[in-house]
Amino acid sequence: MKTVFFIRHAKSSWDNPSISDMDRPLNERGLRDAPQMGLKLKQLNTNIDLIVSSPAKRAFTTATFFAAALGLPPEKIVLEPRLYEAMSEDVISVINGLSDESHVVAIFGHNPTFTFIANLFTEDFIDNIPTCGVCQVDAKINSWKEFGENSGRLTAFYYPKQFLH
Repeated sequence: MKTVFFIRHAKSSWDNPSISDMDRPLNERGLRDAPQMGLKLKQLNTNIDLIVSSPAKRAFTTATFFAAALGLPPEKIVLEPRLYEAMSEDVISVINGLSDESHVVAIFGHNPTFTFIANLFTEDFIDNIPTCGVCQVDAKINSWKEFGENSGRLTAFYYPKQFLH
């Protein structure tokens, strides 16, 4: 069994239009939601082995907050350039390349891709994964090479407004 948590980055700031998309930071709400959602994930007793993040500042910062809440050292965060501006097949390709030593991974990235991916694993329709939303996909596989659309199912979907507002 393998588990993937797809986590959309927390709310980013648009205060400075001269900042590149890659360098956009979290806004006040994002800075509040990311640590709190990380703690919610910790309460589920998830034993995340590895965090893989888009290199975009907003995604990496979100991953850092989650790692701290989960008690994971920063070296457990791997930056993966293919997760920035990725299509669903790019994200699945990243997962297919993971070491089988990891059983539970968290992938930090962006919409609309993460909403599309979540819908690959559920018969329900998810209109939108909100910022800092978390989708859990459990797959009855032995190797990440086997991970794909028909290998698992969405077993949980969490987002900040369920808990924080």
